[in-house]
Amino acid sequence: MTQLKIFFKLLIISLLIPLILFGQGKKKKEAYEFTMVNQVQTTPVKNQSKTGTCWSFATTSFIETELIRMGKGEHILSPMWFVRFAYPFKAEKYLRYHGQYNFGVGGQAHDVTNVIQDYGFVPEEIYKGMNIGEDEHNHGEMASVLESIMDAVKKNRGGKITPLWKDVFESTLNIYLGAPVEQFTYQGITYTPKSFTETLGFNPDNYIELTSYTHQPFYTSLDLEIPDNWSKDKYYNLPIDELMSIIDNALASGYSICWDGDVSEKEFDRKKGVAIVPLETVEIKEGEEEKSEGPVKEKTITQEMRQTTFDNYTTTDDHLMHITGIAKDQNGTKYYYTKNSWGTKDKKYDGYCYMSEPFVRLKTVALMVHKDAVPQEIKMRLGL
Repeated sequence: MTQLKIFFKLLIISLLIPLILFGQGKKKKEAYEFTMVNQVQTTPVKNQSKTGTCWSFATTSFIETELIRMGKGEHILSPMWFVRFAYPFKAEKYLRYHGQYNFGVGGQAHDVTNVIQDYGFVPEEIYKGMNIGEDEHNHGEMASVLESIMDAVKKNRGGKITPLWKDVFESTLNIYLGAPVEQFTYQGITYTPKSFTETLGFNPDNYIELTSYTHQPFYTSLDLEIPDNWSKDKYYNLPIDELMSIIDNALASGYSICWDGDVSEKEFDRKKGVAIVPLETVEIKEGEEEKSEGPVKEKTITQEMRQTTFDNYTTTDDHLMHITGIAKDQNGTKYYYTKNSWGTKDKKYDGYCYMSEPFVRLKTVALMVHKDAVPQEIKMRLGL
């Protein structure tokens, strides 16, 4: 190799090194930069995996967080315990309405507290609900089998329904999820599910559900007309401004919120971990890359907009999550820090998402909260 060639190679290398180092040191700026305002202590994120049981996972997280707030320590409870006991109630209701009723994997926060009233709760290490020989929950086959059982019973081919269908149904649940425990040892102490619940001091009567729609009078309780309210439990109906004030008051006072709402619209961006209601929708054409822009202006959400989207099915009850904090972006806009149940793998915010205030105002279907988290003036209007 001639000296001239060596010279040119060294020259090229000397020019490339600064570029390489600059490229390595340059960090891509995040479109959203969040700062936490306040945050409630909670438990690790779980993964509902291939199940439609967000209602149980979100409410279980909510209860675990309540136990921490109450000074009872951190206890990881079993979401599948509530699934196991809710199914038979749902099946019986389905048959009493001759199959003209919702029977599926979905549910509401009160399905968990209703189970607790009758059966208590247990730690997840005691009842995992994982008899399928897999590492993650997968209810695809179980749900299909249970639906087939109910469809066969409903057809009433024998001229009448026998009580044996209940044994078949219960056995199927036991095969897939496991038989419920009657007694267990946890942290060196022996409990029943009810005594464990009582020892921790959790009282389901302390919790209420709230909504905000104008087709029913405010400050009354209503049977919220959503498919997953199969038990026809009651919700207190409030103006949206007051519902939002309850969320803020709860979080400021150390309480969290079990949130039920719509995440099916494109404004709920799973990849970005952000949910907003943009003032202007930007369409991304095929082949184009999405621009990494910062926060955008959002719509002003009114009570009328909420009602319109509820009536025309653009706001539907499709997911429950757990609000545990308030954050602000780089422009000072408020977001609700929300714990999901889709695990943490490949998730931008380790299993959490940030829902903007306009998004929550528009897409909230219902909430569960401790009664004491409700401001006194609202409690008086509700007769609590």
